[in-house]
Amino acid sequence: MTLTDTLTDHLPGPDAGRPGGRELDVTLPIGYVDQDGQTHRQVTLRKMTGREEALLADPANQRNGGRLVTALLHSCVVRLGELERVRRSDVDAMYSLDRNFLLIRLRSFTFGPELRAAYTCPSCGDRFEQTEDLDTLPVRPLADGEPPQDVVVELLDGYVDRDGSVHTAMTLRLARGDDEVAAAPQLRKNASLGKNALLARCLKSLGDLPQHRLEALGPKILADLTLSDRRLIDRAFNDGAPGVDLIRELDCAACGHEMRATLDMTNFLVLE
Repeated sequence: MTLTDTLTDHLPGPDAGRPGGRELDVTLPIGYVDQDGQTHRQVTLRKMTGREEALLADPANQRNGGRLVTALLHSCVVRLGELERVRRSDVDAMYSLDRNFLLIRLRSFTFGPELRAAYTCPSCGDRFEQTEDLDTLPVRPLADGEPPQDVVVELLDGYVDRDGSVHTAMTLRLARGDDEVAAAPQLRKNASLGKNALLARCLKSLGDLPQHRLEALGPKILADLTLSDRRLIDRAFNDGAPGVDLIRELDCAACGHEMRATLDMTNFLVLE
C-alpha cells in the first residue's frame, strides 16, 4: 500500500485548539467520504459526560465493541467536516483507523494522556507495567487529496482451492466501523474467528478466484491460510498504514529482551 510514511506526526495535546474548553478540533488521518464523494477530515469532539458513561454501561453496547465505539463517537462528535449533522450511519461508515484515532483523542481530552499499561515479555514471561503517554503516539496522516489505498499482500503459501490451484495475490480494503459491528459477535466468542470475519468482509480479490466464490467461502479462506501468511497480512495492515501507530517498542527489565507489542488498552477508559 502506498502511504506517506514521511508525514509522521504527533497527536496534539489534550487542550489543543480550545484551551481549557469542552471541545477539541482534530484532523482525521484519512477522512470520511460521504455519499457524494466529498472527503471530510476536520472533526470537533466534546469531552465525555454522564451520557457517555451510560452508553458504556449499556449491556447491548458491551456485547458489541463496534456498536459501542459507534455510539460513543456519535455522541461526542460535534462536527464532521462540512456535514450539516452527524448521523450514526456516518460514524459507522468511517474507517476503523480514523475511529481509533478519535477514540484516543477523546480519551486523552477527557481523562488526560497518561495510560497505565501492562505487558508480558515473550522471552522470560515477566509481566511489567509502564505509563504510556497517548499524546506522544505517532500519527501517519494521508496527504491532502490522497485517497486511501487497498492493502495488497503477496502470500507465501497461498490459499489452495478445491481444484488444487494456489492463489497468492490478495487485495483487501481498509476496515470500516460497520465491519467492526458485523464481526463483533464472532470476536466476542473467539478472537481468531472474529479476525477472520472482519478480514473476510474486507477481502476484495484473491488470485483468480471469482467474486461469488470469495463471498461464498468468506471467513473459511482466512481460516485455511498458514500462520506465516496470516502474519504477512498483519504486517501489511500495520506497517506504514495511516492512523495512530499502536505498536510499542519495549525492553524487558528482567531479561533485557527487545520486544514489540500492541498498546495495552485494558485501562483505556479508567480514570487514574
